[in-house]
Amino acid sequence: MAEHSELLAEMPLVGRMTTHERLRHAHKRRGQQLKKWAQCEKEAQGKRAKLRRKSGNRPTKRIRFPDNVRLLEAASRNDAQEVGQLLQEGISADLYNEDGLTALHQCCIDDYAEVVTLLLEGGGTVNACDSELWTPLHAAATCGHLHLVQQLIQHGADLMAVNADGNMPYDLCEDEVTLECLETAMAQQGVTQEKIDESRMATERLMVEDIGKLVEAKSDLNSQNEVGACLLHVATANGFSEAAELLLTHKARVDVKDSDGWEPLHAAACWGQVHMVEMLVGHGANLNARSFLDETPLDVCGDEDVRTKLLELKHQRDAVLRSQDRHRSALQRRTSSAGSRGKVVRKVSVTERSNLYRREHRDEARAWHQAVGTTPDDEPEPNIPPARHLMAAVPQGSEVEEASVGSSGWAGGEPPLLNGAAPGAGEGQGEGTPAPLESGLCQGSGELARDLSHHTLADLKRQRAASKLQRGIPGEELPIGGGPDTTPSHPPSVYCTPASGDPPLVRFKEPVEEAPSEKSHRCCRMM
Repeated sequence: MAEHSELLAEMPLVGRMTTHERLRHAHKRRGQQLKKWAQCEKEAQGKRAKLRRKSGNRPTKRIRFPDNVRLLEAASRNDAQEVGQLLQEGISADLYNEDGLTALHQCCIDDYAEVVTLLLEGGGTVNACDSELWTPLHAAATCGHLHLVQQLIQHGADLMAVNADGNMPYDLCEDEVTLECLETAMAQQGVTQEKIDESRMATERLMVEDIGKLVEAKSDLNSQNEVGACLLHVATANGFSEAAELLLTHKARVDVKDSDGWEPLHAAACWGQVHMVEMLVGHGANLNARSFLDETPLDVCGDEDVRTKLLELKHQRDAVLRSQDRHRSALQRRTSSAGSRGKVVRKVSVTERSNLYRREHRDEARAWHQAVGTTPDDEPEPNIPPARHLMAAVPQGSEVEEASVGSSGWAGGEPPLLNGAAPGAGEGQGEGTPAPLESGLCQGSGELARDLSHHTLADLKRQRAASKLQRGIPGEELPIGGGPDTTPSHPPSVYCTPASGDPPLVRFKEPVEEAPSEKSHRCCRMM
């Protein structure tokens, strides 16, 4: 056979040929092509013969499918002949796929009555269940195939079979004629509402009994099966409230993950169990738990009611967390504020504190002298109150008295009649017992009692302030005669009893005050 380049080279020659010459040339080329093909085929047969001689008697490989695949594939094609042939070969009619679906389930869905008959007559189980506990009667009732429902009932199908969702065949039937047929059959078999309720609760009741046995044996309620599911996964996915409550009561964990990373809350959300979602969240289930595919319970939820409930619970929990954070922040702020105030006080120097105390005592002393009328309003503000007025508030025998009174005694006459006895009036009285006041100072004991009844804590504070100021000027002499008599014409406004003791602040030493400068002027008119 000519090569491609040779054919291209003779194209101009063929173009100048007549029609008869072209036909003869074409026959010649076709003969050459067939001869070349026959030669190649002969060579190929020789090669195959050599390969067979080399391989000897080895069997040839062939592809073969499992029996369940062959049966289900033939049933799905409605090939009654092949299904009958397979059954005759001894293949079981109850073979199923990875979802537990049998050929009878598939034919009831597709309405293949002839194949259904062959399968039932070939020994197929009429109440076979798939992975979700659906029977062939569930499938036929859901699809509304009346004649298949009647045929299955005649072969003994269970009218009260409950699937994984807790539904019976009549619960799933929407065709009125088919539903009437089911209800009539149930009435003929004496099915009552009590029996229906018992059938619905049978699975959960068995699970509760099993859990009770595990609790008595003190077994682990969180043990997992080959796919990582625990008892709480099963109870929440099926909506078994009593079983789930029993598990949670005995401390079953709500955060156990299966092989896909799903927690029980994922299972409850996926299967639309609203009451189980509320129960799990109430026992601390995490609404934001993520599976190995980064899915939360909200992501795997397909039911709108459950989705709404999950969002509501999530908002409620977020509100509680925000409230706790605000309370915690407020507590931290209060603690921080108290701590900062303490730090500020500690940072104040001793000198500043002394000056602050000195200003407060001076203000209190000024108010006290204004109250008793010893400092006129038009007189300049004194830096140090007169010693005579201050000593009127000091009990005898105190530190202030000893520091302030010289050998000459009290200036300007007798000492004030306060917490001590006047000269010549102390005989027969205990030390520190107040002596009776002079008759010139008050009109009687009744007036004295009324006068003393008005003494308050503010009076004591003024007395303490005056005492502190008196101690702040050591070595200063008291005026002796020559000055105007400034003894008040009425009794002092402070009365100390024996139980009072020394004024509280008299016992403390005031910070030493700096010496006044030479340019300072005395402000007391007695000086």
